[in-house]
Amino acid sequence: MSTASTASMASTVSTTYLELSQEGDGAHKFYEVTVDGQVVTVRYGRIGAAGQTQTTTFPTAEKARAAAARKVGEKVRKGYAPAVRGQRPPRAVTRRQVSSAPSTARAVAPVLWRFRTGSAAFGIHVDDDHCWVGNQAGDVYTLDHQGSVLARFSLPDGVKCLVADDFWIYAGCDDGKVYDLSSKLPFAAYDIAADVDIFWLDIHEGVLDVSDRDGRLTVIDHEDEHQWSRRSQGEHAWMVRADDRAVYHGHHRGVTAYAPDGGGELWHTPTKGGVLFGWQEQDAVYAGTAHRVVQRLSKDTGAIQATYACDSAVYSCATSPGGRFVFAGDAASSVYCFDQDGTRLWKLGTGSGSALSMQYRDGRLYLVTTDGSLVCVDASEAAVSAAQQGTVPVVRDVKLAAATPTYAPATAVAAVATVAQAPAGSVVVECVQESGRLRVHVVSGGYDSSWNVQFPRAIREPGARYVVDALHPAAGGFYRVRGDIRRLL
Repeated sequence: MSTASTASMASTVSTTYLELSQEGDGAHKFYEVTVDGQVVTVRYGRIGAAGQTQTTTFPTAEKARAAAARKVGEKVRKGYAPAVRGQRPPRAVTRRQVSSAPSTARAVAPVLWRFRTGSAAFGIHVDDDHCWVGNQAGDVYTLDHQGSVLARFSLPDGVKCLVADDFWIYAGCDDGKVYDLSSKLPFAAYDIAADVDIFWLDIHEGVLDVSDRDGRLTVIDHEDEHQWSRRSQGEHAWMVRADDRAVYHGHHRGVTAYAPDGGGELWHTPTKGGVLFGWQEQDAVYAGTAHRVVQRLSKDTGAIQATYACDSAVYSCATSPGGRFVFAGDAASSVYCFDQDGTRLWKLGTGSGSALSMQYRDGRLYLVTTDGSLVCVDASEAAVSAAQQGTVPVVRDVKLAAATPTYAPATAVAAVATVAQAPAGSVVVECVQESGRLRVHVVSGGYDSSWNVQFPRAIREPGARYVVDALHPAAGGFYRVRGDIRRLL
């Protein structure tokens, strides 16, 4: 950690700049406090980024200086140290280098609607009620299945991927944080070590699995604490999927399965080309590769059960429930559908670039593409047959409403709404010091008070109480927040 310091003084203006950068699985972030008369401005984030800013005005300059001193003192006690801005390099971030050639398909897919996000998009999730799309500008939009935009989440950095874990939706971002988007107040649930150049993420029962540029797999628990890591045989690990039996890690030398508890490698299977994307069903994982195929592997043994041949490198893949149909998106702006045995049923152009992620649901295939579009394709047999004959619906281009609600992450206590008493049916939780760390436990009756609550670190304060709409138990013996969070006065 650097021990240099910097301060700029001009009459009543002073600035203190701190950094916390640890080797291995530690943090890599800065914290800057500026006092200008009665105004205190705090700027914070990952080293090398612009970060986020918060400004507070106090009744007197003396109170402003005292508040600033408390903030600096708190960070120093947590391990931050004075530093010189710009001396330490920023976190490594790799953008997938993709090319997108025009489709060679003779027909265009029957696209129902398309929403242009404005930046290349990798993140997608579709559930019973919503479609989610996240792009490299840090925007995550939610839409209904008819294509109407419902809300926007404005995150501090580019979105690598969107993952779901039961009710909860998470966005993995280039700032090294994973944000919980399950309520109107998104928060950073996990903070990934600075030396991890994130490629892909998955979350299963609150356990975060991270694959990276170097071919490592890093596993972090619900309390954002490092559990174990392994380095696979290959680099550029663009695939990680997890379930109760294993974590499936795809890289440029194939797919490796590891025991969930870190007990060791279960199997390794070389694939036909480096893995660029992964999907899973109950008994199989699917790897899309640079050598123009999707391969289905047994979760039990790693044996290759089927190969689905495309005409260009496969950027993404998905299946219908149970793997009845297998879908793929290639580097030439085409989408494919195969029967489960490997027979190609159709190939169509997307009309919107190459699909970087995809998901099938209820007869529709949803794609996010190199031009930043979320595309909804009618994948029914009738619609595809008509498209192959040259008849497709008129694409409806979805527009972003001027009054679309926008939500930003909670990064300080001041950002949280307050209530004087807990509403009926809500749950009260409390921040407590435990084993040198600030944890959150349940105060309300009917819950196990010894279990931790997965809760935003940025708004934890010793002794503070909060009201949440609901808590749900997770298999790992902890609670997850469901709904809004408010500070209890």
